[in-house]
Amino acid sequence: MKNASLLLTVIAASTIAAPLCLAQSLPPIRQLGPVTSVAKEPLGAVSSVRSLPDGRLLVNDIIGRRVLMFDSSLANVTVVADTTSATANAYGVRPGGLIAFRGDSTLFVDPASLSMLLIDPNGKIARVMSAPRAQDVGFLVGGPFGNPGFDPNGRLVYRAPPNFAALAPRPGANGIPQIPAPPESAAIVRFDLATRKVDTATFFKTPKFSLNIVRSPNGGINITSITNPLAQGDDWALLADGTIALVRTKDFHVDWLSPEGNITSSPKIPFNWERLTDEGKVAFIDSAKVAIEKARASGQLGGGVQFQTRGTDSGGPAGGRRDGPATDAPRSGSAPAPAPNAQPGTMTVTSGGNTTVTAVGPGGAGPGGQLPPLQMVSPSELPDYKPAFQPGSTRADADGNLWIRTSQNVDARPVYDIINRKGEVIDRVQLPANRVLAGFAPGGVVYLAVRDGTTAHLEKARIK
Repeated sequence: MKNASLLLTVIAASTIAAPLCLAQSLPPIRQLGPVTSVAKEPLGAVSSVRSLPDGRLLVNDIIGRRVLMFDSSLANVTVVADTTSATANAYGVRPGGLIAFRGDSTLFVDPASLSMLLIDPNGKIARVMSAPRAQDVGFLVGGPFGNPGFDPNGRLVYRAPPNFAALAPRPGANGIPQIPAPPESAAIVRFDLATRKVDTATFFKTPKFSLNIVRSPNGGINITSITNPLAQGDDWALLADGTIALVRTKDFHVDWLSPEGNITSSPKIPFNWERLTDEGKVAFIDSAKVAIEKARASGQLGGGVQFQTRGTDSGGPAGGRRDGPATDAPRSGSAPAPAPNAQPGTMTVTSGGNTTVTAVGPGGAGPGGQLPPLQMVSPSELPDYKPAFQPGSTRADADGNLWIRTSQNVDARPVYDIINRKGEVIDRVQLPANRVLAGFAPGGVVYLAVRDGTTAHLEKARIK
């Protein structure tokens, strides 16, 4: 009997001590190193940056529709591409993307013309290349879908879109179409520019995407996404050596896929998982809705993707390839409204005395600039434990580490877990307030985007 009591005591003590051991096994949370340079050039939004070996920096401003080159001090800036005749209207009518190419060269992806502009080390557009498959171009701009890049074999690695043909609406009752549910997985592919062949590297879990389809008062069909503030999905990033890191949402560990196709798995990453009771789920949905509505009112988020059926006479940009040198390409339709930042919006949701950083994808406004009604998932659809991270939260730095923006929040700011190649947490960092991670350079350099009212600017900082 005494032995049984002793056993129960040991088990109870181990259960109580587990969270303490978890906390002790992680590095302490610290603040990012000092800011060393601040750019004065106002920007619309910093979508991505590309550091060059000599310290210069290419910046993609997707709202201003410009590609800029900054010197190493961020003091001097040169326009590489914009919407003026000075650059032959090199920046298209849709947000583009920057991808590091061979040596000091860079590719600018123009989804509107289905092409890629080769930027040489001097910031000049040297030539124009055909983009991969037309249906894939929108997934080459980076942001929530992951940042594409080239592996050592010269293959372009990126997340592929779903098969949109399989998702085409089908006739339904009362004239309301039925749209098949998108798959809850996505492929990461490798595209060979020389042979124009694509092979699938792997698949990873993506969040469930739900739609609400109703008939509008004017007889049209409104299709609106349903927001899940705790969407669960894996994440991915491409390392400089061509390794694909897959961050798993189920148990928070990293699988590493080598360019040769070999997979290795790292141990689970320590994390203080927070359980959600039924009452906690209701409270979280209520708090998230308030936070999202506030962000929508301030113009930060659209709060759900809205589609509308319309006639064939509606104007819009027409897609077409660029051919030949960097000259004006034919485009029709007016320029779209400024696009939101390519990185997913983040916000802090407070519920039951706890705070969580969550990501909510941007959505569009309805007719006349009116936002569609915000629709949230049912509380019962939330997971029993808050995910450790949201999709689109992982970046690879220039030194071979992963930066994962976790759902943990301290002083209204997210905590980044820095993971080395062994899958170990080697550091935990917070950015200064009102900053967004824009990119990295070798030697422990990080670039931040800072929002100043309606504009943004760049900062250069040290990791330590």
